[in-house]
Amino acid sequence: MGLKGKRIGFALTGSHCTIPDIWDEMEKLVKEGAELWPIVSPSVESSDTRFGGAEELKERLFKITGKKPITSIIEAEPIGPQRLLDLLVIAPCTGNTIAKLANGITDTVVLMAAKGHLRNERPVVIGISTNDGLSANLMNVGLLMPRKNIYFVPFGQDNPVSKPNSLVAHMDLLQETILEALVYRQIQPILVSHKKG
Repeated sequence: MGLKGKRIGFALTGSHCTIPDIWDEMEKLVKEGAELWPIVSPSVESSDTRFGGAEELKERLFKITGKKPITSIIEAEPIGPQRLLDLLVIAPCTGNTIAKLANGITDTVVLMAAKGHLRNERPVVIGISTNDGLSANLMNVGLLMPRKNIYFVPFGQDNPVSKPNSLVAHMDLLQETILEALVYRQIQPILVSHKKG
């Protein structure tokens, strides 16, 4: 199964340092024929950081996808009832979003997109990026791992010496993860060695 004609929601949450890692991956998906629907969390929509300004980020999303980002719960609500997507990516996915998703909390645009999409029993791919993945949020990662229609981009400790609790997805494996998730399989292995910089 290829990606041509697949409607993929691509949600970005506030792990601003990881956002630069997803641009090339989004462009690869578009090149393979996928139709991307950008979705941005309130933090991404409004925060100017050392990794880029909010307006610049939204302009880049529009340039890659040809679509204005979905930025509100109201805009995201039709994703479920209208069955707008074949698959939803949340990358980078913060610990905050993981915790809320694991515990059924729907208070942001990204979580509404996920809730609506999951009601159609369609796949959600998570590209984790959190400093507390092996501490306070480990329980929530564990809750999501066996959950139906949730798939993880392979991840590992990005800096086990300085940040021993931090987990980050290997975003270069996103497309492979999506292809597996579209046929309801988890790419393996899920746990991978940290990247040596």
